[in-house]
Amino acid sequence: MDRSSDRLDGDREVAEADVASAFAPASIGNVAVGYDALGCVFPAVGDRVHIRRTHTPTVRIESITGVVTDLPRDPVKNTATKGLLRLIDERELSFGFALAIEKGVPLGSGMGGSAASAVAAIRAASQLLDVPLAPDAMFRYALQGEAVASGALHGDNVAPSLYGGLVLTRALDPLDVVPIPIPERIRCVLVRPHMAIETRAARRVVPDAVPLGTTVQHSANLAGFIAGCFQGDLDLIRRSFDDVLVEPHRAHLIPGFRSVQAAARSAGALGCSIAGAGPSLFAWCHGPDTADRVQAAMVEAFANAGMETDAWTTGLGETVS
Repeated sequence: MDRSSDRLDGDREVAEADVASAFAPASIGNVAVGYDALGCVFPAVGDRVHIRRTHTPTVRIESITGVVTDLPRDPVKNTATKGLLRLIDERELSFGFALAIEKGVPLGSGMGGSAASAVAAIRAASQLLDVPLAPDAMFRYALQGEAVASGALHGDNVAPSLYGGLVLTRALDPLDVVPIPIPERIRCVLVRPHMAIETRAARRVVPDAVPLGTTVQHSANLAGFIAGCFQGDLDLIRRSFDDVLVEPHRAHLIPGFRSVQAAARSAGALGCSIAGAGPSLFAWCHGPDTADRVQAAMVEAFANAGMETDAWTTGLGETVS
């Protein structure tokens, strides 16, 4: 986060204390086995929001630049600003905010773009308050922005974008966010096919009820995955890295999904699944050499399915500051 004084308010220069900016990284929701609860940061890309204080308690968006520009300018409908409206109302602020949004996360990519905008906005706005917000308070306001995109309150993207690392949002009320250790040398590959899946549409294909046996297996996989992370047991992570709850219902939305997943596993990935609502796929790998092989294999498999892609590889242990 940083403050800047290079923007103008009308004809007068804005004081340094009246402007701020913050970056928030992309994230991977669900992490295969933790639907709506488990998420990990993906710091290779993200959103940045510049904010300045205004004299009236309103919120307005002055510009949207970057990889996405055709987003709502109505602050009630934009993920970056919905939480700021709640902040002004609840804290009875006498001032408001004007925003410039720089989008680094593609729209409908499954990379937590709505959460990144919401987190960056509230982190920047917090710097302009007389008393900055605690992280848990920022979480609650950012969550309002996430709900604009998905139609539901879930913290699996907001939490890693705000806190960093791998985190389990056990409950929202009262808030209970649990950091999970990531074994050393884990690298994450993410490959985004050039298509978009709207989050609400992806949520609609998930059934409201599933067989008891599926629920039991899902719980076992989540528990095994988390235990493997705490113990540094890569084989346990590999055995548990299987989404039996959501992936079977969303796989058909992504061309070449099964072949890309198989290619990642054959190249040495611990596991491969859908990033958030998709269409991006991600894979956990042990060590950079394996990650390089997995990325190449996933890109090639998508190409064989007729899909152009963007691809990144990054570590996951970074803490957002």
